[in-house]
Amino acid sequence: MRYFIHLAYDGGPYVGWQIQPEGSTVQGEINDTLKLLLKKETETVGCGRTDTGVHASDFYLHFNGEEDLDTDWLVYKMNQILPYSIAVFDCFQVEEEQHARFSATSRSYQYHLHLRKDPFLNEFSVRCYYKLNLDLMNEAGEWLCAQTDFASFCKAGGNQNTTFCKVTRCAFVQSDHKIVFHVTADRFLRNMVRSLVGTLVDLGRGKITLDELKEIVGKKNRSAAGTSMAGNGLFLTRVTYPFL
Repeated sequence: MRYFIHLAYDGGPYVGWQIQPEGSTVQGEINDTLKLLLKKETETVGCGRTDTGVHASDFYLHFNGEEDLDTDWLVYKMNQILPYSIAVFDCFQVEEEQHARFSATSRSYQYHLHLRKDPFLNEFSVRCYYKLNLDLMNEAGEWLCAQTDFASFCKAGGNQNTTFCKVTRCAFVQSDHKIVFHVTADRFLRNMVRSLVGTLVDLGRGKITLDELKEIVGKKNRSAAGTSMAGNGLFLTRVTYPFL
């Protein structure tokens, strides 16, 4: 029987979602907890592979378990055992063919920036020291939604079969001294969101022009784009499935 787990995590203490040869990972914590509770090795598959320091307020994984699994008990016990940085919301049965990663139809991310010193934002937002032209950045976001190939924002070694993505939202929203970048797509490339934000910040501060941004996209080369932003400002905020 296949099960989905719905969870959230603060990525600060981890080197990412996926188990790595070295360093603590969210998947590692989950797998260890399931092994303890289910009394056997349990393979989990996540809806994505967040990088070091990246957070998720909406994340799904799947695993195969016994048909009579008490899901309420499992959620309760997992939350007792897991560190405070990981919270499990729900566990439920799905059809065998449902897949946490490949069945997802869209994903949404937010990247958080702040424009002045704020001691309450340091862990989950990145301070921007430049005055930004948000109107121009949002104009660029609208143009990016009409593009399909995002190779210029894909980290080398990502092992992507394709660099094509369908982006349906790409916009900055400001509230007081806080700015949130919202982006939604059917899929994302490795490091795509952070390199997008870094390049759009270059645009907003006048380091590049809109025409130069278009040239960067056309080059289909990661070295042409801007520097990737730090991981702590990035959140996976929504994953959609046709059966949920």
